[in-house]
Amino acid sequence: MAEILKGKPIADGISEQINQKRSLLQDKGIKVKIAAVQVGDDPATAYYVKSQRKQADKHNIEHQHFKLAPQATQSQLIEAITELNKSSSITGIILLTPLPEHIDAWAAQTAIDPKKDIEGIHPSNLGLLVYNRQRLAPCTALAAVKMLQACGVDLVGAETVIVGRSAIVGKPVALILLERKLSATVTICHTGTSKKGKLIEHISRADIVIAAMGSPEAIKGKWIKRGAVVIDVGVNQVGDKLVGDVEFEPAAERASIITPVPGGVGVVTTRLLMLNAVEAACWQNGIE
Repeated sequence: MAEILKGKPIADGISEQINQKRSLLQDKGIKVKIAAVQVGDDPATAYYVKSQRKQADKHNIEHQHFKLAPQATQSQLIEAITELNKSSSITGIILLTPLPEHIDAWAAQTAIDPKKDIEGIHPSNLGLLVYNRQRLAPCTALAAVKMLQACGVDLVGAETVIVGRSAIVGKPVALILLERKLSATVTICHTGTSKKGKLIEHISRADIVIAAMGSPEAIKGKWIKRGAVVIDVGVNQVGDKLVGDVEFEPAAERASIITPVPGGVGVVTTRLLMLNAVEAACWQNGIE
């Protein structure tokens, strides 16, 4: 039976880093303040804002919710983001999703000052990953890597299969793991892999599986190589429960280490958002 790798102990370690950096900023008279921008009334977004504020309060970070009407135009949203970019009191911006269909999410996201992009998904911040110069990395991707590092697995040359190629998880995870100090051997699987019938082949030989496809229990436990490490990024609502992208119980019978859903990667992701918030304030003020 696999060791269950929970997120809380890792997140608590991140909290220590957050508090150290925030204290450094406080000594210089710099406050950390997050602006969460929402368009519309999505109930899931309201829950996420509440979770953000809880973490911000825990770490003495200010959090302000800027809510625009559902019918707000593209130009109104860009104008609001531009004002937040200019504001010296706002050190971090997060654009809440989903956005209404009439809003161009790409245009809105790229309007955020890269130094205030605490989600780490602005093209400039993603580009820094290519050159191993990350400053604000995508939180979920970084959380998956942090969990791998926390369990002490040797990443050098490890056959690592990432299932999912999104710009906020799959691709940045691959870039981070390819960094010379980590040097994993990375394969990204996606819909094309499945169409060719090769997904099982790749997963069954993987030393490490990172599931980030957003499909409930799509990766079957019997596909997992014995002794493999499984990092499940997926969070899917099925009935009244949350499940990951991996069929947990059968996978846990074969893996050496596996993350739970909930209580795994998601806990670390939220904490890394706060770390990015203090890192953004450091960046803006020339603090390494």
